[in-house]
Amino acid sequence: MNRLLLVLIAAPLMAQVTNEDLKKANPNNWLHYSGQYHSQRHSLLKQINAANVKHVVPKWMFHMRGANRLESVPLVVDGVMYISQPNEVYALDARTGRQIWEWQRQPAMQKGPNRGVAVYGNRVYVGTPDAHLVALDARTGSQLWATELAKASDGYWCPVAPMVVNGKVIIGIAPGDHGLNGFLDAYDANTGERLWRWKSIPEPGEPGNETWAGDSWKTGGGATWVTGSYDPELNTIYWGTGNPAPDFDGDVRKGDNLYTESMVALDANTGKLKWHFQFTPWDVHDWDAVEIPILVDAPFQGQQRKLLVQANRNGFYYVLDRVTGKFLLGTPFIDNLNWAKGLTPEGRPIRVPGVIPSLKGTKTCPSTSGATNWHSPAYNPDTGWVYVVVKEGCGINTKSRDTFRPGGYSFMATGYIEDPEDPWQSYVRAIDLTTGKRMWEFKQVNAKNYGPGVVSTAGGIVFAGDDQGYLTALDARSGKALWHFNTGQQITASPITYMVNGKQYVALAAGSNVVAFGLHE
Repeated sequence: MNRLLLVLIAAPLMAQVTNEDLKKANPNNWLHYSGQYHSQRHSLLKQINAANVKHVVPKWMFHMRGANRLESVPLVVDGVMYISQPNEVYALDARTGRQIWEWQRQPAMQKGPNRGVAVYGNRVYVGTPDAHLVALDARTGSQLWATELAKASDGYWCPVAPMVVNGKVIIGIAPGDHGLNGFLDAYDANTGERLWRWKSIPEPGEPGNETWAGDSWKTGGGATWVTGSYDPELNTIYWGTGNPAPDFDGDVRKGDNLYTESMVALDANTGKLKWHFQFTPWDVHDWDAVEIPILVDAPFQGQQRKLLVQANRNGFYYVLDRVTGKFLLGTPFIDNLNWAKGLTPEGRPIRVPGVIPSLKGTKTCPSTSGATNWHSPAYNPDTGWVYVVVKEGCGINTKSRDTFRPGGYSFMATGYIEDPEDPWQSYVRAIDLTTGKRMWEFKQVNAKNYGPGVVSTAGGIVFAGDDQGYLTALDARSGKALWHFNTGQQITASPITYMVNGKQYVALAAGSNVVAFGLHE
């Protein structure tokens, strides 16, 4: 009875999300994994600003049973928040944190994380640990349909937050580290019917297959495990791809290994490849290139251009023309980078001989954990700067021979450890959009692990989490810490901001809880 009453109370708030809503992105809502299609993660809300952020306090907390290291980014639609963990989705009152409904999938297979949901019409879409795409009624949590993406028995799972484009649900897959080939799918948002599939590893007779020695393409990897971006004007989806497999032994897969470690531009109607740019050909360091691409229209060297920028796990910051894929600029955004001397005019790395995994172990900077990773970046058009969570430090990379085994077994040919002489340390850095110049940095004391991202606001603030459990408000122009709160649990997810009833909130998943903050009243 109580559950039904809550549903009835909340139902008027759950307006249908249209294609126009997804394009125009009302700042009171948070409708996409990265806020908007262009993934700038910049909110126009400014009720909370650099002058008053010191008065921000916790407003509510929602505990997710059984959770440990939540990686999900909440979505907010007209006062209702949707938050997920593997095989579970919750609808909450975004003003109070009160639960409206919950959905659970059986059996409760817990394989891999879950990074969020998508919303469209009166539906919520989520990927599952057994590699399905599920559609739920946003008003009640009732399951409407479930579509199999791939065989879970083969080892596939889906941690990806979907993205809806013109009535199509776009979703990727994991893992590449098991030698399972990646793909990007589009499904009819109403029926769950698959409309197209783009395969990240080209098969014989397809362009790019020649970049794989022998039959190594069959277990090539190239997972698509983090949500990409979309340009409605160009009707183009931009998505990063993961590492080749086996991760650390490149001897068995000589060649560039397309389309791993690439940014791909796909026609949203057909899934046809428009262009690709490969960041790390023949990667032997496990530097997935799935970091979120930010789309910006801005002058570049005196010419107005449609840009795509990415701070890549390999340590270089890239600026591409997103119409053509042309390489425009690349520069390190970390201090300690030893595997490449720089980039060619075409953007290919100029490798340092000998910096590859070995039986004994090879010092590699950045570490396999990356100069950055899935942590969400942000871009503030007021400053013209990109904000990125950065990790300095090195790893010791080793390799051996490995044999592919079907059924979801690891196919990595060993791995890496932290270099004790150059331990890892996380920072938030501000980078000039078009030059890659570092504008400021903020050291996240004792932080060094995966996950926490940032959000930028028109109030002149960058909110950033860290693995020590702190959410910190930084001045967007100076990097000065203005406020912080210890959530008490490791943060491995990115914050959002939204407004309900005229009041701005900042929220994020921290450990096993969702926490929302607002101004003290």
